[in-house]
Amino acid sequence: MNAGFEKRLSLVWLALSAITILQLGVVSLDGRAALARSSAITASAIVIALIKVRIIIREFMGVRHAPVLLGRLTDLWVVLTGAILLGGYLAGAAFAKG
Repeated sequence: MNAGFEKRLSLVWLALSAITILQLGVVSLDGRAALARSSAITASAIVIALIKVRIIIREFMGVRHAPVLLGRLTDLWVVLTGAILLGGYLAGAAFAKG
């Protein structure tokens, strides 16, 4: 591997580590938050996880250098997965309240 590639992977790894620490901070707020804020905290944790998934797909699975169509399809997969997760969570929360 060349030095530029190793440097890029190191930077990506550091970014993922920082995002993980941020996510742990957001999730730890859930214990002290009111029930109304719990949905916002959960939704932000899901969004942060999806950002991490996109970075991992792009950088560690080789999609960054793949054909454009594959990049778009993986982005679509991340968006659809996020919509399903967030929609399911929010629908479940609304169903539980009413």
